Amino acid sequence: METVTKKVPSDLEIAQAAPLTHIKKIAAKLGIGEEDLEYYGKYKAKLPLKLINEEKILHSKLILVTAISPTPAGEGKTTMAVGFADGLNKIGKKAMTVLREPSLGPLFGIKGGAAGGGYAQVIPMEDINLHFTGDFNAVEKANNLLAALIDNNIQSKTRNLNIDPRTIVWKRVMDMNDRALRNIMVGLGGVNNGVPRADGFNITAASEVMAILCMSKNIADLKRRLGNILVGFTRDDQPVYARQLNAQGAMAILLKEAIKPNLVQTLEGTPAIIHGGPFANIAQGTNTILATKMSLSLSDYVVTEAGFGADLGAEKFMDIKCGYAGLAPAAIVLVATLRALRYHGGAKKAEYSTPDLAKVQKGFANLAKHIENMKKFGMNPVVAVNSFVTDSDEEINYVMQECEKLGVKAVFTDSWARGGEGAMELATAVVENIDSGVNDFHRLYDWNLSIEDKILKIATEIYGADGVEFSLKAREGLKKIKALDLAGLPVCMAKTQKSLSDDETKIGRPTGFMITVREFEFAVGAGFVVPILGDMMRMPGLPTIPVSEGMDIDDNGVVSGLS
Repeated sequence: METVTKKVPSDLEIAQAAPLTHIKKIAAKLGIGEEDLEYYGKYKAKLPLKLINEEKILHSKLILVTAISPTPAGEGKTTMAVGFADGLNKIGKKAMTVLREPSLGPLFGIKGGAAGGGYAQVIPMEDINLHFTGDFNAVEKANNLLAALIDNNIQSKTRNLNIDPRTIVWKRVMDMNDRALRNIMVGLGGVNNGVPRADGFNITAASEVMAILCMSKNIADLKRRLGNILVGFTRDDQPVYARQLNAQGAMAILLKEAIKPNLVQTLEGTPAIIHGGPFANIAQGTNTILATKMSLSLSDYVVTEAGFGADLGAEKFMDIKCGYAGLAPAAIVLVATLRALRYHGGAKKAEYSTPDLAKVQKGFANLAKHIENMKKFGMNPVVAVNSFVTDSDEEINYVMQECEKLGVKAVFTDSWARGGEGAMELATAVVENIDSGVNDFHRLYDWNLSIEDKILKIATEIYGADGVEFSLKAREGLKKIKALDLAGLPVCMAKTQKSLSDDETKIGRPTGFMITVREFEFAVGAGFVVPILGDMMRMPGLPTIPVSEGMDIDDNGVVSGLS
């Protein structure tokens, strides 16, 4: 007898089959009238900033979804966040989710989309993953306007600021993976085409304009931060800021729509706001302050996420974003999978889905370290294990018992296959966690500490390093920080997401290592100093076989191959 294998639908097929509710009905669930909606078709809308209610924010619960150190096996953090918000609504809470916007570069490269997965997605999935409401385009244009103004000033004979072209730190951006643009020459072709100099492109998500958009509280704050962008130095070593080029007003005009949060929905009709998209290994890795505050103004429980592992996204969320926004998480959900624990326990690619208690036991050290780290912020996390059919009862029992020994609850969830229903147990556990009063949030470090002490605290307490070493270039950077009066800013550590250390090959819970600060960058507009640990990729390249090769659209406009 022939065996019939049931085809598992793709994320795109599930999203395309879902009934979409008109966005005005989703808005009505939040008490938003049609007069306050700026429609982008039937299923997307911009929301006005006047909907932010600081008094309501004080009484709402902000829940951060973070994860263990990322692995090639994938953890499903966004899927968990979406399904969890659906689960909260299923147990009778007024909840919504607030997430970052996806970048086109990873979409067409290796990673695919970032709208959740299975039956825990935000929709319209195709629009969200593609051009959406044009926010990334606006960031790109604002960034590149400043780049054009810099080169125009160097060319000018009457309004020249005496910028030394060798010191310019501002690069152009494009929302695409294109390694050929990492290092280029501009101004070639004669005197009428500018002054020749070395330049390059970053991906749009890596632009400081994106970080600034996500840190701004209103238009006035946006303009102030844009004006504070450090673009380079004069020939006599004086800093040059965007405000000296009178750039901030025009840049803000380009961002006047992008600053407004975007309302969409989940497959189950839960309201969702998706806004902003900075990287988490070189920037703060969280959605905008405005989107988070608006969600807290409109709902009782707000589920948000932070990029990569808790050593990056969560640390920056709590030490930087919460510091500037005056927010505090009510609970933390720490996502893991048994596949990922096997990886951290030494499993090779072919072994990710093979039950192996010994590897899970070894890999659990990574999860244990992240649990320990969250407690340093006064938070007792709930561990959400994204379940797979390959999980064995033996492994499941081990993880639950070990989490219990550490004083935290572990819940196995199945949002990918069951949506909100698969996250109801998690929702109940998190509400109980909040109501129990076990959480007492505080930031890891005082911003008034020296830059060196702030780095040391993160490196030793969060990464588990023995100490910090500064290169000669980094020590010169420390002098520059003092000269520019930036020592009171928080630090946004730029390191690999693949390890708790600054060496991506050190998986699990590495010990006996030092962190090396190679150099510093100054995101003065965004409001933080960036210590660079190792080489940071600002413009990714495409793989040998990009996922774009499997994408298509038919005569009826139906997209295929988007993941």
